[in-house]
Amino acid sequence: MSKPNTLTISNASLFLDALYERGIRHVFANAGTDFAPVIEALVIAREQGRPMPEFHTVPHENVAVSMAHGYYRVTGEPVAVMVHVTVGTANALCGLMNAARDNVPLLLMAGRTPHTEAGNQGSRNASIHWGQDAFDQGGMLREYVKWDYELRAGQPVDAIVGRALDIAMTEPPGPVYLALPRETLGDPAPALQTHPRRRSPGASPAMPNHDEIEKVAQILSAAESPIVVTESLGRDFDNVGLLGRLADEFGIGVAHAGEPGARDVNIPLNHPMYLGTHPIEALEQADVIVAIDTVVPWWPRYVSLREDVRLVQIGPDPLYTNYPVRGFDMDQVITGSSSAALAMLHEALQVAAADKDRIQRRHKAFSAQSRERIQSAEKLIEEVRSMAPIHPAWLASCINEIKDPSTIIVNELGVPMDFLDLREPGTFIGTSPAGGLGFGNGGALGARMGAPDRNVILVVGDGSYMFGNPVAAHYVARAKGLPTLTIINNNQRWHAVHRSTLAMYPDGQSARVPLMPLVDLGPSPAFEKVIESIDGYSEHVDDPAELPAALRRAMDAVAGGTPALLNVITQGG
Repeated sequence: MSKPNTLTISNASLFLDALYERGIRHVFANAGTDFAPVIEALVIAREQGRPMPEFHTVPHENVAVSMAHGYYRVTGEPVAVMVHVTVGTANALCGLMNAARDNVPLLLMAGRTPHTEAGNQGSRNASIHWGQDAFDQGGMLREYVKWDYELRAGQPVDAIVGRALDIAMTEPPGPVYLALPRETLGDPAPALQTHPRRRSPGASPAMPNHDEIEKVAQILSAAESPIVVTESLGRDFDNVGLLGRLADEFGIGVAHAGEPGARDVNIPLNHPMYLGTHPIEALEQADVIVAIDTVVPWWPRYVSLREDVRLVQIGPDPLYTNYPVRGFDMDQVITGSSSAALAMLHEALQVAAADKDRIQRRHKAFSAQSRERIQSAEKLIEEVRSMAPIHPAWLASCINEIKDPSTIIVNELGVPMDFLDLREPGTFIGTSPAGGLGFGNGGALGARMGAPDRNVILVVGDGSYMFGNPVAAHYVARAKGLPTLTIINNNQRWHAVHRSTLAMYPDGQSARVPLMPLVDLGPSPAFEKVIESIDGYSEHVDDPAELPAALRRAMDAVAGGTPALLNVITQGG
């Protein structure tokens, strides 16, 4: 049998070209036997000097997807992940859920075990090629992607890649899935190929209805206690300053939604109109609530709104049509770009010309609530600064002292956002509403790759840290030169489970036992030793007085290019 001509232009080669031409510069990959055509095409491209995306070896799919997620959150650039057939897709699924609920336009690609048993250069040649076959590989994740497809023989691969990225990047953005059979990738490319137009992927965003925005401006102008609630309006960095100006100029309060709260910095947290995360009293007093980019603007179980409150929801998909059950009946529902809506609302409010005395009253009332929130936080920090185990509020306060204004905080069940000093856009990455644990480790690495000149601090719960495949994550940190500081908020239990049980059964039997079932994570592992396996810097910290100095030492290590980890023994709070 003659050897195949490896220099024949294959579908795999055109696939790599298509990724690069469409703006993909990084592919986070965990390879398998299905990658053979891609590996061959990468070598050929390197020998020919053709520009290609950089493929990063990430030895667990959850870390790979989380890295892509974090990279996008910092850069706004399209990003891709490639995994191994069915099993790789399964491992990637939790991270994909996070990306879907956080509107991250991730291109997830997976090899497809060969269809043929013989007769093709890429036909099956290992037993797993039978075991890893599936009737519908994309079926396992179809609920969490905007589009899924399997490349077929004879199709123009660049057109398929282009369609995938167009759909992913169109508002509301979200992940897509493309399966790539090994035979098809290895086959010679069809003679006719499309050539992409020179444009960014995705359709231009829909504009909100101007008349509806003017109506919102009118009711805001006439209100006595209007509030804007958001989770991720600051995903567009320009919105942070604009929301702050709107709130200040027109005396409108700004609140973050309930837990997990904000996923981005949406307004400087020291802004006099910022009311905090899920401020129940302010929500109950509000006569107008405008929810922008907010899945859950309040918790109906805990908040009793005024009967005369006017409710408005704004966003690219304001009804959140991919959520099976969601109430929040609104008086106005406005579809369109949130950034455009905010700019239009600011302009309309200037025209509406609210009474200056009313604006001053609102400004005075909300400023007082904001000061009370800040003072309460400062008082708590003073009360707990010497408390052992270490209180999360003291941990947050110490982090504030060692970070600079541009530091990116990745927070996965780490510390309450409202205790952090966050003022600049793009300096906070919160958890996805999906709540798939294990995002933080990879998310922090992706953020550092996307912003190599900025410090990245991950604050993560001990359970979430274990979910994040720490050995794989620390390996990537060392291999790719991505030094971050990981701070483990180690309360040695599933705190969220403990808290939710008490919330549901405050007077139940489980509230009376010294140790709830299924909550304890003790004896806690010596997490600081995990990062030592890649020569990282680490400390175990259980004395609150030693925490500031330990943080400084860890940041010094990061500044020198060494990944660092602090295992901080904390209490639930």
